[in-house]
Amino acid sequence: MDVMETIKGQIESNDIILYMKGSPNAPQCGFSMKASQAVMACGKRFAYVDILSNPEIRQNLPKYANWPTFPQLWVKGELVGGCDIILEMHETGELKPIIEAAAPDPEDDAES
Repeated sequence: MDVMETIKGQIESNDIILYMKGSPNAPQCGFSMKASQAVMACGKRFAYVDILSNPEIRQNLPKYANWPTFPQLWVKGELVGGCDIILEMHETGELKPIIEAAAPDPEDDAES
């Protein structure tokens, strides 16, 4: 499969996905650490891709996203942004509602 198709598939099949260096529990750079902590603070599960162990994704995601840096947070198929934007949204309280809307609690689904 073409790497661009792989990226598209990852973004479409995960409501919340963070492309980062390392993992949320073992980030490999300060920006990825801060971004993953902000997303984790929202209290919802999210997917992540370690771009260090996926060099093709690391090389091609900036072209796909038209965004040059990592980490990158995608919610419901839309690029939210990188570390600075994620942290700013977290600090102003804008991030949590976006994350919560993308990942409703399973109990919420059962009630409807």
